[in-house]
Amino acid sequence: MSSGLPKVYDFKAVESKWQRYWEEKGIYKFNREDRTRPTYSIDTPPPYPSGELHVGNALNFSYIDFVARYKRKQGYNVFFPQGWDCHGLPTEVRVERITGKRKSEFEPQEFIALCKKYTLEWIDSMRRALKGLGMSIDWSTEYMTMDPDYWRRTQLSFVEMYKKGLIYRGEHPVIWCPRCETAIAEAEVEYVETNRPLYYFKFKVKESGEDLVIASTRPELLASCVAVAVNPKDQRYEKIVGLHAIVPIYEREVPIIADDAVDPSFGTGVVMVCTYGDKTDVKWQVKYSLPVIISITDNGRMNENAGPLKGLTIEEARKKIVELLKEKNLLVKVENTRSTVGTCWRCHTPVEIIPKKQWFVKSTALNNAVLEEAKRIQWVPPYMYKRLESWVLSLDWDWVISRQRLFATPIPVYYCKDCGYEMVVEPEHLPIDPRFDKPPVEKCPRCGSRNIVGEKDVMDTWMDSSITAAVHAGWPDKFDLRLFPSDLQPNGYDIIRTWDYYLLLRGIALFGKPQFKTALINGMVRGTDGRMMHKSYGNYVAVSDVLEKYGADSFRLWVAMAASTGQDVRFSWEGVDYAHRFLVKLWNASRLLYNYLTNYMLQAEDMAFTRSVDHWMLGEAAKMVETAREALENFDFQKASQVVVETMWHEFCDHYLEAIKYRLSRGDRGALYTSYIVLLSALNILSVFAPHISEEIFDVLFRSKEGHASITTAPWPEKPIFDEKKSQIGAMIIATIAEARRAKHDARISLGAPMKSIHVHSEKHFEILGEFIEDLKGTLKAENVILHRDNSGSRKVPEFPDISIDIEP
Repeated sequence: MSSGLPKVYDFKAVESKWQRYWEEKGIYKFNREDRTRPTYSIDTPPPYPSGELHVGNALNFSYIDFVARYKRKQGYNVFFPQGWDCHGLPTEVRVERITGKRKSEFEPQEFIALCKKYTLEWIDSMRRALKGLGMSIDWSTEYMTMDPDYWRRTQLSFVEMYKKGLIYRGEHPVIWCPRCETAIAEAEVEYVETNRPLYYFKFKVKESGEDLVIASTRPELLASCVAVAVNPKDQRYEKIVGLHAIVPIYEREVPIIADDAVDPSFGTGVVMVCTYGDKTDVKWQVKYSLPVIISITDNGRMNENAGPLKGLTIEEARKKIVELLKEKNLLVKVENTRSTVGTCWRCHTPVEIIPKKQWFVKSTALNNAVLEEAKRIQWVPPYMYKRLESWVLSLDWDWVISRQRLFATPIPVYYCKDCGYEMVVEPEHLPIDPRFDKPPVEKCPRCGSRNIVGEKDVMDTWMDSSITAAVHAGWPDKFDLRLFPSDLQPNGYDIIRTWDYYLLLRGIALFGKPQFKTALINGMVRGTDGRMMHKSYGNYVAVSDVLEKYGADSFRLWVAMAASTGQDVRFSWEGVDYAHRFLVKLWNASRLLYNYLTNYMLQAEDMAFTRSVDHWMLGEAAKMVETAREALENFDFQKASQVVVETMWHEFCDHYLEAIKYRLSRGDRGALYTSYIVLLSALNILSVFAPHISEEIFDVLFRSKEGHASITTAPWPEKPIFDEKKSQIGAMIIATIAEARRAKHDARISLGAPMKSIHVHSEKHFEILGEFIEDLKGTLKAENVILHRDNSGSRKVPEFPDISIDIEP
């Protein structure tokens, strides 16, 4: 049997072939000049360039691609861009590890150049991986946040918000990473549950001389203790409220205050207020006008205020102060406690709170507006809105946007060294790097001094990536409002509190509205052991490994079928293999049909030659088309993909093709008509999930007749027309054939071997049994089909128990 499709499905050859074709032909290029079709814009998440795409990234991008491909088939001019979020701690930390040197050991421009060099290498690797996944990205839109033109846009957003009074500079306590030596935002803190020692040690009440035992996990902060607090309802301590305590080791007098925030059940019910141990300390310092004593340096060592601990690391200082307390018989006991520690999201070092002069966005003033606008957005699934709401309601501080790093967008500000005047750069001078560039003005506008210096701090990387939707739409130069707000905002639930929140915040601040209409939130991919995927757990799976073994289409189809949108999914090699076996099944079915459809031209009049089994298959195909369409409209990729797999694997391949093989060999026009329509409809839907194999089969069987440049941009299929009554009869015939095949199998007769007779019994359906005869004969190779108006057959047809059969070998 000759075939236009090779016997073995070589996914590597097929996938690389069509990836080249799509890119060379510009199949997925957004047409900015097209004003006839509706647009559909996607605010694609720009990933950090890490050099490797793991299956979690790939799931996120697959979801995006499913939407993009479906919308094209619905007639949209789809804008699917690609960017790279180059700046930030991850890049700097990784370059430090590669070089074995801290960034402070480099000249600043040398370190920045290294960051750019490695970033380009990592982007190149990830770009190849995305293309290998079959992403229908318009690569002409590619951008990098480290490009000068992107700098310009980020800096302009800073300038505009500053002029609106939404950005300010001030000295406030900030969350500080002592390892990275930079401020970080609340969203960049990862909280880790851990067991820690809880130390009980003695203070003295000054007025009475009695001991006052306090429990703390951070005795090294005794040097920064500025008060002692109890709960006003705690009767144990009501007599000492308003008195004073003497701080051990440091012998400093501090007030004893009462506050409802103190938990009487923790430790002894007495806590020390330090500047700053946590965010509660910050609130109390302001509320009670307490002094500020900082004892930790920017690089995580104890300063002169720490006295005997000076110069020690935080961990060393903790051990040292415990020894000193022991020596003075002030340490009462040590217990273990389970508590939460805030760590830097990138280097995982425990963070500190240190007062610093920083740049801030007035985010807390906008939080109500953020929530109001977020309610108008479609969240998929809907409950993901609550994650955003919970995060926003938990925020206490303004967003600190200045960072003490090197590889980032510079803050476009200069200062007068004589009078301190802030000179925010005007838009016409952007992009600019105040660290290295001369100021755009010769003298201070306020005092006339020429002693001007540039800002050394840079911006939080989220200042870059929180304007992506506007940048995609061409802001500020050619702002195409067809693309803004973006139609789709797709990302994992892990960055709702960052990317979704910051996009909403900045959209409201800059444009008075959100930057997106629909938030499509995917779950996380867990390892085969069910835990979050991580290299240290040994459960990490690289996309390259999956593509090498099974190819992109099998992986993508598994992604679609594996879980409902928003749910975590456990990676499963068995699941990918199942998807692969389906694609091979479809390939083999297409090879079979190639011999009959090659010279067949679809003609409407061939509908007249269809039989009941054809109408059954056309009916199943109609349900497949409509179910998949409705599911994809609701971003239900699981339902849409499963209906294609189930319809084509079971109804079409296992039942329908077996029932019509004898007709195909005769050139039966009804069978050809039905096979053509059903296979083409399925390929159209499947191209959303498995575009490569769909394109290959389409190319060989249908392209010359259908005329589309690509099945992936061909219109969504119309529901096949069928006769409902004939479809029901066809269902009976198909079920009867299936039971007869099982009977042959049980009788140890080869399914391809001839047999003498099949007896079909039914009193209820006897009038239509005549339609069964030819299909039963042809499919089962029976010499005779004998009909009986009774229910005496030994084998009932499970789906239609009013029909029963017997066979005669």
